[in-house]
Amino acid sequence: MQKQICLLLSFTQSREVALLTCKDERLKGYFGNGTLGEYSSIWLARTLPEDGQLITLEFDPKHTKVAEENIRNAGLDYKIEVITDPALETLPTLKGRGFSDFDLIFIDADKLNNPYYLKWALGFPDQVRLLIIGDNVHNEDVIENNSDDINVHEVRQFIDLLYEESHIDSTAIQTVGIKGYDGFVL
Repeated sequence: MQKQICLLLSFTQSREVALLTCKDERLKGYFGNGTLGEYSSIWLARTLPEDGQLITLEFDPKHTKVAEENIRNAGLDYKIEVITDPALETLPTLKGRGFSDFDLIFIDADKLNNPYYLKWALGFPDQVRLLIIGDNVHNEDVIENNSDDINVHEVRQFIDLLYEESHIDSTAIQTVGIKGYDGFVL
């Protein structure tokens, strides 16, 4: 049987979308970037079948320690593995580690590297069914032509890359929450 993996770079506002999507019984594993306390990953791991697996990346060893404790407390340490390494160095090594069939890719890491993460994710054209990218509205700044915010420019570049990919259907969805106006791209 082919292993199926869901790549998760977690974000809070669209967690419900991911939870609904990840309830698909065919998904056998998830992957995440940006662990922090592991709250979203714990919820997502609960949607996995018993033999499912979630792999997540975290840059900060302190966050890894907190995440691993939370994972143990949730009783999911047999399903979730935290890798403490920078994403830009680790993502290219995942195929060699046996993670190569991604059904869902969920990106919410540092915005400056979103174009890189997208290019990496597009390296799996036959496996990816859904790509979710979080925090892409920035209080409407992304549509303002005179913004000096480097993150806004990177989000625009990222959205342009999506537009240029003819085999991808995408849409931006605005959300309103504790962070104000924000959103994500599907």
